[in-house]
Order: sequence, then structure tokens, then C-alpha cells
Amino acid sequence: MVVDIVQELKRANPNLVYVCDPVLGDHGSMYVPQNLYPVYKNKVVPVADIITPNQFEAELLTGKNISSQKDAVEVMDLLHAMGPDTVVITSSDLPPRLGDRFLVSLGSQRHVRPDGSRTTQRVRIEVPKVDAVFVGTGDLFAAMLLAWTHHYPNDLKTACEKTFSVMHHVIQRTISYAHELAGPGRRPSPPQLELRMIQSKADIEDPAIVTEATVIS
Repeated sequence: MVVDIVQELKRANPNLVYVCDPVLGDHGSMYVPQNLYPVYKNKVVPVADIITPNQFEAELLTGKNISSQKDAVEVMDLLHAMGPDTVVITSSDLPPRLGDRFLVSLGSQRHVRPDGSRTTQRVRIEVPKVDAVFVGTGDLFAAMLLAWTHHYPNDLKTACEKTFSVMHHVIQRTISYAHELAGPGRRPSPPQLELRMIQSKADIEDPAIVTEATVIS
């Protein structure tokens, strides 16, 4: 159904951008029915312009394991070959250079030059880990990546820095508020950890950059 709708909308507006978060699983196990996997791989991903898999989902979709940055680049190239021009692996098990309190994310964006040749920009970004479980971060990430790649269509580095910085500000504000509600020494409950979206309006619109991306080859 989603594929049919995307194709119909793109016939009406060829410039439409479709972001797909291929929600299949994490940490080595699937949390959707097995029969959804070929639908994502063969039908949904090919019509997407941007995809935001985690490492497990990227490996599952390409059939290739990621154990190095080189592997991650090859996996992103394989995902490009399936259709999407922009790929962001939102989290990975690669060793962070900033220490084990960080997560490594990687992105890749291919462009067609006026002469028809292709060029690809790839970035690596290390983001601080957060010891809490939130609902809706994947949706917020996909929405922010769509917005910032629209503002910076040929600059994945800046689009990622803006996107990840928004995530940082929203999550930090949410944690502060949740701890305030829970009281000293008490772990916040899921309702208290609901993302503080309205309160983060200014950060969503114009985030201070707190996470820098590195261009990689």
C-alpha cells in the first residue's frame, strides 16, 4: 500500500522526496514478521529517496556484515544501488574514536553532475550515547533528515550535523524534564520521557551545532 501511494504521488509530483526508515530489527534480531523483509528489500527501499537503517537493518538488506568503516561504505554503496540517493546508518557497532560513551553513525549521498557523471559524499558522525529509552526518536530523526537535506540538498555533512544536533537538544531537554518530574534518585517513567517537542521548537528550527561530521572517502 505504501509503495502504491508513493508511486502515485511521484507521478503527480516527480520532485517528491520519500524517506523510509526500514524498521526490521536491531542488535541481531528482527522485531517484525519475517515475511516483511522481502517487501522492504524488493519493493519499499527501491522507491525511497532517503533511507535511515540501523546497522542490523543495513546488513540485512544487503546481505553484508559491517565490521569496519570500509564495510560500512560498501554497504551504503549497495543500498544506493537498490535505489536511494541518500543513506544514513543511524547507529553502528563500529569503535568510536571519542570513546565508548559515543555511537558511530555514517551517511552517504550520491549526486548526478550536469554532465551525467556521479559523485558521492560520505560522512562519519559520533554521537553521545544516552542511558534512557524514548519513543519517537526514529520518527523525529527521519523528519529532521528530510527537512535538513531539503535545506542543504548538496551538503550531507551540514544536513547530518543539523539533524543530529536537533536530536541532542530534544533528548537533553527531555531528560532534564523527566528527572525533574521523577524526583531525586528515581528513574523516570516512560510517560515522563515523552519527547519535549513543543518546548524544543527553537532548537528544531535552528539548532546550535553540537555534533560535527567528518567527511570520509
